[in-house]
Amino acid sequence: MIGPAPLANDRRSAEWRDLPGRNDPLTRELSKVVGGPIGRHALVGRSRFVTPMRVLLALAVVFLAFGWFTKAACIQQGPVGENGAIGLDWSGSRQYVALCYSDTVPLYGAERLNEGALPYKKSWTEEGPDGRLQTRYMEYPVVSGLYQYGSMLVAKAWDSVRILPDGLPVAIYFNVVALGLAVAWLVTVWASALLAGRRIWDAGLIACSPLVIVHAFTNFDALATAFAATGMLAWARKRPVLAGILLGIGGATKLYPLLLLGPLLILCLRTGKMRIWLPAFGSAVAAWLVVNLPIFVAFPQGWREFFRLNTDRHADPDSVYNVITSFTGWPGFDGVLASSDKPVILNLVSLLLFAAVCIGIAWVALTAPRRPRVAQLCFLLVAGFLLTNKVWSPQYSLWLVPLAVLALPNRRILLAWMTIDALVWVPRMFYYLGEQNKGLPEQWFTGTVIVRDIAVLALCGLIVRQIYKPDTDIVRYGFVDDPSGGVLDQAADAPPSWLPRALRPKVRIDVEADARL
Repeated sequence: MIGPAPLANDRRSAEWRDLPGRNDPLTRELSKVVGGPIGRHALVGRSRFVTPMRVLLALAVVFLAFGWFTKAACIQQGPVGENGAIGLDWSGSRQYVALCYSDTVPLYGAERLNEGALPYKKSWTEEGPDGRLQTRYMEYPVVSGLYQYGSMLVAKAWDSVRILPDGLPVAIYFNVVALGLAVAWLVTVWASALLAGRRIWDAGLIACSPLVIVHAFTNFDALATAFAATGMLAWARKRPVLAGILLGIGGATKLYPLLLLGPLLILCLRTGKMRIWLPAFGSAVAAWLVVNLPIFVAFPQGWREFFRLNTDRHADPDSVYNVITSFTGWPGFDGVLASSDKPVILNLVSLLLFAAVCIGIAWVALTAPRRPRVAQLCFLLVAGFLLTNKVWSPQYSLWLVPLAVLALPNRRILLAWMTIDALVWVPRMFYYLGEQNKGLPEQWFTGTVIVRDIAVLALCGLIVRQIYKPDTDIVRYGFVDDPSGGVLDQAADAPPSWLPRALRPKVRIDVEADARL
């Protein structure tokens, strides 16, 4: 009988695969529940059914179910209407006390989806905070807005079939939305697991993140993470046009997937592969235009609503600007503004600070002794965007989860950050409840925001340190350079001749090696 090849030469062996049950103390203890760490001489990757990917997706389904149950209290019904009519029961500020608030529920009526209205075409008039009437439209980017519209059509179709289980239209709508978001998050986990390469089990932190429980169904951001992750996967598979298309559609869902083109630009500049980046950029622009132009041409005012609101919007409660105001009484860059006034200076400062972050990341990427990995720069850029932006909606933290796991797969550190970020939801809800209703003072909430921001900054610091000390990067192992890099993987530095010396890679001098010579 011919025996198997030596384990060290088999990529399915325990010697090649990353096995957290053996090399991570936390996972080692957890593995004792199912029999303990894998054996030293075991062969892995030969099971036809129980594969790592299927286990990861199963874990993701479990945590998505937890997430649904955390929101279920907000779709309860009761006799709350006239003459005891059944309606959505948010009595006693249930949405805050039960920590179940989800934007999808109030948006069903606020965006006139309950009327079957076509987004961006339908307008309505409502009273603004200053008492003046204003015309409103769908406030989300095109893909997110049309997703809501499509979910409404499915919910109404379900409600029209009498043999199917009945419920409040808004509850059916929420469940349709949640199902699509769950599929999008499963796609995110799948793509991220493939991007992790030999460290596929790192994606378990994405599947089992505490942030999934809290925010998977808070808004529509899982759609954007799916486009971002699959766009990165297409790049890793050396398909730049497809990568650009996916990132462009993602940018029409939420802005951040388009930001990922920035790190790819800098890394392609460093390695002299701009001819690969240009098709990705061009296809991203084309995809974004294909999605947006029909709505812009047909309903220009409705299409502009998203951009108008983001320009006029004041500092978000958990932005760094509001945190400073909360503790110091600082009136902000624009002073005390009426609700209808635009924060012109704040908008400019936020833009300039993000531009400074971009410049700093580009400098790190170009001058580091060894080319950084794609995921490292992507995390730094998205984190910098959130930290400097005037808006950090709670569900935006989902953007960081896949990027953080791919950039810095330290399970205990990442779990600590995710737990802190998820727990910010509790004081947020009780702050929104209002002190008059026995809620929390603002500083209790903004204080936890400071802790979250410090945790994100600490992750950024660890990643920068890892970039400048690539020997500490546990993703790079043997012949593995950058699993997400695509054409950048194993690429040598070849910066263009016009790039100044100050922006070229700094060559490390091995003093001990020189001494031996």
